[in-house]
Amino acid sequence: MANTSSRTLTLLSLLQTHRHWPGADLADRLGVSERTLRRDVDRLRELGYPVHASRGTDGGYQLEPGAVLPPLLLDDEEGVALAVGMGDAAQSGISGLEEAAVRALTKVVQVLPPRLRTRVNALRAMTVSAASGGPVIPAEVLTLIAQSCRDQERLCFDYTTRGGARTGREVEPHRLVALGGRWYLVAYDLTRHDWRSFRLDRLAQPRNTGVPFRPRPLPGGDAAAFVRTAARVPAAHTVVALVHAPAGHVRRMVGQWGEVEPVADDRCRLTMISTSLDWPTQALGNVGAEFEVLGPPEFLDHLRDWGTRFLDAVARSSPPGSRP
Repeated sequence: MANTSSRTLTLLSLLQTHRHWPGADLADRLGVSERTLRRDVDRLRELGYPVHASRGTDGGYQLEPGAVLPPLLLDDEEGVALAVGMGDAAQSGISGLEEAAVRALTKVVQVLPPRLRTRVNALRAMTVSAASGGPVIPAEVLTLIAQSCRDQERLCFDYTTRGGARTGREVEPHRLVALGGRWYLVAYDLTRHDWRSFRLDRLAQPRNTGVPFRPRPLPGGDAAAFVRTAARVPAAHTVVALVHAPAGHVRRMVGQWGEVEPVADDRCRLTMISTSLDWPTQALGNVGAEFEVLGPPEFLDHLRDWGTRFLDAVARSSPPGSRP
């Protein structure tokens, strides 16, 4: 059995991963008796975490929105700042960060009192972030849908189609997917009896019905590939180059659109993720320094094509008898 402090943190982590835990299952995961579990739950409540207990055959424990944030971890201002930051990170366009940010945002938002949730949404709506070119999705929408996917409960919402028609939908949510600067929900549409992808910026008033469902197998098994096919979103390229310039200079020129890692005083590794190879080409040109392409191979072909077109333009534009 882990020590009390370690076990309390483990209990909190488990409560944050499911909407409701049966008491016996939770005690079994912790390796303690149900009596010890009750004492650990009381300890979390003393720290400010709002844990609700229900009795009966379906009895168990659930972490609920609280009146205050846990005082030993975050004050109100820190809680708002963290939730806003996680919301921006969820739409940063940085591969691998979006889903982790949504999981973190879900954990933070579900313990925020309503007054702080309102502040989080207002701040995100009124703040322009250079990290994302897509529409801002309210934190409560991201977290509600993420929880429905996690808890395997049906979801209702209003949806505006590409043609502008507004319809009501009831779905079995499967996964949230971030592609091309936008968020999508992959779900089984109970009205159309087929799998669909829904853009979150066209989705309004999501409601969790509380009705559980048994997960269906997604065709192909890859939610990102499903969205890419359905929405015709091109695959993202990860371009890596060794730039012969100081890291500080490259950061100033590229900004938040690339990750810069110093290699030496006068060299750095630049990583850019884009659905188009044109933008990394322009970015490297703007840096104004020599560079070597580390990958992918198709980026070399893209540079070769650009170079050929530029050299042809110089040749066509040069005066007769002069060398291009």
